[in-house]
Order: sequence, then structure tokens, then C-alpha cells
Amino acid sequence: MNSIYRAVMDSTVNPLRSLPPAQRFQLMLLLSIMWTTIFCVSAGAWMWYGELMVFHVLVLAGIFVTSLVFRRASHAAKHRYATYRHHPLKDGTARYDDVWGG
Repeated sequence: MNSIYRAVMDSTVNPLRSLPPAQRFQLMLLLSIMWTTIFCVSAGAWMWYGELMVFHVLVLAGIFVTSLVFRRASHAAKHRYATYRHHPLKDGTARYDDVWGG
């Protein structure tokens, strides 16, 4: 159970580990706010069947968003280059923003 917890909650273990610390913090903060909102809305509406269905939909949507964030971070780790200008050209020519020495 501890390994499952660390795989999601520990940013040095989960797929966000390859991102810079500030970006990792921002994504973990946004995910925590999303999950807090899901559980607060669910706890406030636990007595009604329709709202109970909303809880399940919110949990599934939260799992979906979390998995998308983790998958993109994992994909970025495999392909180390974050943006177009970070991709090296095979012939060694400069990119558009490298022409002026910037």
C-alpha cells in the first residue's frame, strides 16, 4: 500500500519527477486542489442519489485528469526535449531564435 501511495503522492517517485521542481510543485498543487474540491463536493452531497452519481463522475474525471498529467510528464521524460527549439538538428544549422545569437 505504501508503494501505491508514493507512486501518486511523492513527486520524486511519480511521473512528474522529471520536471523542474517549481513546475512539479505547481502541477501537484493543482491536482491537490482538484481532488480536494471533488471530495468536498461529494461529502456535501452524500445524502442524495443524484449527487451520489455526481460524486462518482467527479472521481472518474479526477482520475482521468491525474492520469493525463502523469502520462504527459512521463512522455516528456522519455523525449527529453520540451519545446521545438530544444530539438537538435542533424545538420547543425541554427533555429530561428538562434540566428541572432539569443
